[in-house]
Amino acid sequence: MTVHFIGAGPGAPDLLTLRGRDIIAACPVCLYAGSLVPEAILAHCPEGARIVNTAPMDLDAILDEIRAAHDKGQDVARLHSGDLSVWSAMGEQMRRLRELDIPVSVTPGVPAFAAAAAALGTELTLPGLAQSVVLTRTPGRASSMPEGETLSNFAATGATLAIHLSIQNLSRVVADLSPAYGTDCPVAVVYRASWPDERIVRGTLGDIEEALGEGISRTALILVGPALAGEGFAESCLYAAGYDRRYRPQSAESPWSGWRPEGEERNNG
Repeated sequence: MTVHFIGAGPGAPDLLTLRGRDIIAACPVCLYAGSLVPEAILAHCPEGARIVNTAPMDLDAILDEIRAAHDKGQDVARLHSGDLSVWSAMGEQMRRLRELDIPVSVTPGVPAFAAAAAALGTELTLPGLAQSVVLTRTPGRASSMPEGETLSNFAATGATLAIHLSIQNLSRVVADLSPAYGTDCPVAVVYRASWPDERIVRGTLGDIEEALGEGISRTALILVGPALAGEGFAESCLYAAGYDRRYRPQSAESPWSGWRPEGEERNNG
């Protein structure tokens, strides 16, 4: 018996991985995270599966469900939205399961920030503008922030910020970021990325609060940084004609001219 933690993706049912789909289809028990996981994904559960919405449950109640499945030798599909590596509460569940000696596996999912970037049609790392993406949040009731992980500290790097779980703190986000980025820095708010009711609001740190208006109070990602403008950056060397690289050596003198991936013989024919 194994508990399979599965990242169910940002919302669109077809952004579930094939591996995740196949594991769900093989598990007689499915625990899923309420309104954040679309019902269409539950259609992959086998006929007669026990399907439990964990949104109203505390950690002990969730563990009770898993223990009951363990006692019956039944595999469990544990679905969380997005990807499990950030803000999924997987860590606390896995710690308890390891204490109980219950096997676990982890299947990654498409993260919300990637779905938001796709909705915007933008690359978050552009040469000369930003080569880092910081995934962060503001303090909330469920979790405080470590002392050094402040928006102002992250803003000092000039990186693209993907600020989760913070739309209700937009005023604070603007106040903390404006000194480093400037009020003309591009901002995008993506509400329910990849869902049918997805909504995008663009602006700057100086006007995003007014542009957003009322109506979006949760399930939205705030993206901030110069790269969002999609202009003012140099082309990378990656596809430059004169760039010498392993798969495209420019001359016989290139250090890569005789290089081949391990196990691949040079074609002398």
